[in-house]
Amino acid sequence: ISFPAPLKIERCDLNIQMNHSNHHTEQFGEDRLIVRRGHPFSITLLLSPDSKEFKAAETRLTFIVETGPLPRKDSDTMVSFSLSESTVDSEWSASANNQAGNRISVSINSSPDAPIGIYSLTVAQEMQKTFLGHFILLFNAWCPRDGVFMDSERKRQEYVLAQHGQVYRGTFKRIKGLPWNFGQFDTGILDICLKILDNNPKFVSDADRDCSARKNPIYVTRVLSAMINSNNDRGVLVGEWGDFTGGAHPGSWIGSGDILRKWAESGPVRYGQCWVFAAVACTVSRALGIPCRVVTNFGSAHDTDANLLIENFYDEDGERMSGGDSVWNFHVWVDSWMTRPDMGEEFSGWQTSDPTPQETSEGIFCCGPASVKAIREGELTKKYDVPFIFAEVNADIVDLVRLSNGEFIKFSGSTTSVGRFISTKAVGTDERRDITHHYKYPEGSTEERQVFEKAKHHNKLQQRGEEPGLHLKIKLADNMSIGSNFEVNAILTNNCMKTKTCSFLFIARAVGYNGKQGESCGFASDKVEVPSGEERHLSLKLEYDSYGGVITSDRLIQLSAITIDKQTIDFHKAEKTIVLDEPDIGIKLLGEAKVDQPVTAHLTLLNSLPEPLQNCSFTIEGLGLTDGKPIGLKVGTVGPKEEAKADIEFRPSSAGPSMLLVNFDSNKLKNIKSFINIFVQQ
Repeated sequence: ISFPAPLKIERCDLNIQMNHSNHHTEQFGEDRLIVRRGHPFSITLLLSPDSKEFKAAETRLTFIVETGPLPRKDSDTMVSFSLSESTVDSEWSASANNQAGNRISVSINSSPDAPIGIYSLTVAQEMQKTFLGHFILLFNAWCPRDGVFMDSERKRQEYVLAQHGQVYRGTFKRIKGLPWNFGQFDTGILDICLKILDNNPKFVSDADRDCSARKNPIYVTRVLSAMINSNNDRGVLVGEWGDFTGGAHPGSWIGSGDILRKWAESGPVRYGQCWVFAAVACTVSRALGIPCRVVTNFGSAHDTDANLLIENFYDEDGERMSGGDSVWNFHVWVDSWMTRPDMGEEFSGWQTSDPTPQETSEGIFCCGPASVKAIREGELTKKYDVPFIFAEVNADIVDLVRLSNGEFIKFSGSTTSVGRFISTKAVGTDERRDITHHYKYPEGSTEERQVFEKAKHHNKLQQRGEEPGLHLKIKLADNMSIGSNFEVNAILTNNCMKTKTCSFLFIARAVGYNGKQGESCGFASDKVEVPSGEERHLSLKLEYDSYGGVITSDRLIQLSAITIDKQTIDFHKAEKTIVLDEPDIGIKLLGEAKVDQPVTAHLTLLNSLPEPLQNCSFTIEGLGLTDGKPIGLKVGTVGPKEEAKADIEFRPSSAGPSMLLVNFDSNKLKNIKSFINIFVQQ
């Protein structure tokens, strides 16, 4: 086979200046190519003077992009794609035209769902590969198919490109802005941000899986929430709220760049507090292309026991008792913009994450991303850490005095002092913008109290590992052998806040292994009223007289529980398919198995049915045991609860291990199988 001569590629021009202008990455400088996913970038291949002429129809070029230490196609960390007439918006693709003589202009489009990171770019021609260069791929707030897409250019300029901002501190009566230099485009900062990802424990334990997951801004944001603090890893900042010996006072920092460079040089930096953690997280998020804003909550609750209450305990002398919950004058976190396909479109938009190490989440000190819409609506069962952040902005305060007998008496409290004047920098100006209404309904409003009550309800459900709404499940009996009568139960649980009334149906029908529905073999129904937090049971007795005549030899019964509320058009369903246990075949060899010597297999089976079995027979077969042919014996009719018995003789023909297969058949019990392992002596 002869292959056409490959093009002789002398070098590749990555067209950095033009690509950076088109991808809003010009502020990174021109040292290397940095592009945003989902938008095309151009490269120019320069051919040597003695190369053959490029003709698109005759030249096969395959481009290969790879990221991470273990690039794999299955992980989307290695992708190959050939030249086509035009690029494709939804996946990696390339198109080319012969620009002039020995210069070939190639347009490459990355997938809007590609993992972010450092990529290598290679072109393959038949058996020859040519390395073209490296590039960095970022999230793309300008691409409608990217999960971080923002449809406002003013907001993109603010939340992705702005390098300076305001971080608000103080009290709700005296709010003061602190200027901060995010500096995400400073020299070397992007490399440090990528290094943070490569130092996270998930990368260390499974680099392939971690690099593949970097396509998802939800995943990346959660990793950053853990890595900006150093509590479980060698993250960026050490938190300190008392003794600052051996490090910098948190109030001395004015920008993220010094902190990130110190971390890259020598590990965790001392010290940070909430506004420093948040500002550094904002820098890293913007550098990677995730729209991000710094948010300050005045009167921020720290709910340590997850009951949505801040409980202040006092003794009888009015002295505050140590420990328990607290309310900070202010607390600072970040919001990042992204879709939430894991929860539903209605929860997309701003997502709160909190890199300050306060409480653990899934065993590590991180928090979020939690949908701001879920926080506002009290949807505490949604991912991630919504209960903790809801409490930060909406907990009630209760003051309690401990009497000498140990009893606690409530003497004061507030439902309005937590979560005030939630602030962020306004788009395009240095003014403060109040975004409290994004996080909660107006204090004291009917909606706010309703959401709080729903949140308390959801909080209880989450602590039990349950979801809100009506829930159906089917509980099976312990013994469900063919021929027996047994009872199954449908259980309806009301995790709604109000009493529910509905029709409750429980249906059983025969079904084949291929899913084909057979006849009904059981039915029960009831009209039930289920108060909030309670459950109702509906029992269905399955009797052999009902199912015995309709099931197939597969012995399968499908159970369906259904609730119907026609007034609210609310339907729920649970299904389970059960396979009825078959009786066991007893197998016993009467004597040792030896080559060319007869040996008898004693076989028994108990008829579990309440009716006789007719045309009963046993069959045995085994390699080297029965000359490759089955040996059968008819045993006639066997009455209810009686045993079918047979002694079948066979003569092994070869020594060594083998298996004796046994089959029982009858008019009612068909294809019952078992086996024993046998070692045949010489």
